[in-house]
Amino acid sequence: MHQDCEKILFSHEEIEKRCIELGEEMTTFYQDKKVPIVVGLLKGSVPFMSELIKHIDLDIEIDFMDVSSYEGTESVGDVRIVKDLDRSIRDQNILLVEDIVDTGKTLAKVKELLYQKGASDVKIITLLDKPSRRVQHVEADFVGFKVPDCFIIGFGLDYNQKYRNLPYVGILKKEIYIK
Repeated sequence: MHQDCEKILFSHEEIEKRCIELGEEMTTFYQDKKVPIVVGLLKGSVPFMSELIKHIDLDIEIDFMDVSSYEGTESVGDVRIVKDLDRSIRDQNILLVEDIVDTGKTLAKVKELLYQKGASDVKIITLLDKPSRRVQHVEADFVGFKVPDCFIIGFGLDYNQKYRNLPYVGILKKEIYIK
């Protein structure tokens, strides 16, 4: 365990097992529908998306968006598009991949934007859901794990761009981010 991590919430093995289950669920869900474009929200979703798509038994397309709404540890709600999609999504199903649903501010704006771009359907899949922090009504359609209200790192989640490469999800020690 990393020295800045207080506790491991989900091991790599638990995450991999859950990604297999979610991949099977996506395969079943989209079996008789138009296959989705799987859209990852950079940077945090990359490890989860990489593991998830290995277990979706459909011919999917992938794309990425980079959106920002955080300053330090707080979501400010002002969503900036840093990198947009590389293709049109008119009349397409979108499976939006997120690392964590926290306040919901970013996802609500991104989901609205995707519909404005002509998506026929937008579903959200997230590795982690933190409902206790929700301020904007947005719910993930598919959830890996629910988490408590604490600062979470690893498997894509960061603090000041560090810890994304940890192979597990853990709780960051408070003394690291509270000065």
